[in-house]
Amino acid sequence: MYLELNHIRKSFRDKPVVQDLCLGLDRGGLLCILGSSGCGKTTTLHMIGGFLSPDAGQILLDGEDITASPPERRPVSTVFQSYSLFPHMTVLENVIYGLKFRGVKRGPAREKGRRYLEMVGLAEYANARVYEISGGQQQRVALARALIVEPKLCLLDEPFSNLDAALRFRMRDELKGLQQELGMTMGFGTHDQEEALHLADRVAIMDQGCLVQEG
Repeated sequence: MYLELNHIRKSFRDKPVVQDLCLGLDRGGLLCILGSSGCGKTTTLHMIGGFLSPDAGQILLDGEDITASPPERRPVSTVFQSYSLFPHMTVLENVIYGLKFRGVKRGPAREKGRRYLEMVGLAEYANARVYEISGGQQQRVALARALIVEPKLCLLDEPFSNLDAALRFRMRDELKGLQQELGMTMGFGTHDQEEALHLADRVAIMDQGCLVQEG
């Protein structure tokens, strides 16, 4: 398995939130973690991304143990529900933000940024401010920013929950097409069963911190 979660546990104030979780995902696959609010899916994604440390267990990515690695040292990108874009930056500046930490010079970074904006259909908005574009466009900016650093794994936590129904359906198709085009390995958290079945190669259903079904 490309991504392996081995007996992961996490509690907050002695309340178990993730209990003895074992999950795996092949390279290039898309795993949806499905469950209602409070089931442990966001906590699981945050442990994979490095924003939370598990109390026990091991996380392996491409054969490397990343359990104790900080987020900036992991080959993992995360798209949060709130998108977490920088309002004082242009769309292009947001997309290329992570490249400066990888030593990419400004010229090549901007060139690469424009390619990724074209990929998500936002080339004409490169110089716009984030607050000047719609919610769906902001979601695409967040996705381009996550993908441009070419992570081994991209995590998305309820990324479409702030969008209206019609746009949500369209973004699902666009995400799936982009994931297949890039051969990107993705983990996706959602409470929407239809969304999970539409997007995923594998679905893991969680309830009260436990994995109840996978396939």
